[in-house]
Amino acid sequence: MERGDIKQSVALGFLAGYVDTLGFVGLFGLFTAHVTGNFVLIGRALIEPSQTIAIKLLVFPVFILFVALARLAILHWERSGGMALRNSFLFQLFTMLATVLCAWQAAPVVEASAPLTLLTGALCAGAMAVQNTYGKLLLGKVAATTVMTGNVTTLVIEMVDSLRGDRDAIGRCKKLAWPVFAFTVGCLSGGVAFMLAGFHGLLLPCVILAWLAAAAKD
Repeated sequence: MERGDIKQSVALGFLAGYVDTLGFVGLFGLFTAHVTGNFVLIGRALIEPSQTIAIKLLVFPVFILFVALARLAILHWERSGGMALRNSFLFQLFTMLATVLCAWQAAPVVEASAPLTLLTGALCAGAMAVQNTYGKLLLGKVAATTVMTGNVTTLVIEMVDSLRGDRDAIGRCKKLAWPVFAFTVGCLSGGVAFMLAGFHGLLLPCVILAWLAAAAKD
């Protein structure tokens, strides 16, 4: 794994954990980076009714929409010779900036079903849908940066294999360990950031995405 790939993997892993946790704390238990987690919360709401169910129901179709939009955009950039990865970072950046602006307009966020609160959650999930999409399509050599279950499972398997004498497994462990570690740090940081700065904390992911876009070579 090249140094540039490691930096990118760490930055994206941190960003996903950070946004997911900040959104969970600030948006009434909403998962934005891995929306399937919301299915559990929807199931819980069936036996423990909650006013926060609307935002979780809204996010899944929005996530699908942004995955589709990102896929179409990447196809266009690849066919036209555009810098697909850089443009994907910029797409996510603009969506994240829209999330920040919407959150500022929604403040104080005290009602889960308020229109601006719903829009904030939808835009945030949309931004993370873009990351999920270009991660699958353009970063095939990099470990997943938004959902860690598969990474952790594979990491443990590779650790066992390395202990059994597989030298190549050590290199694969390094590839997986970085995004897992970064995601964990991002989760811890996202919770603290919301306590200290509220939704202003989402400006940090915007800075990271701007840096990634500027550093992208394709």
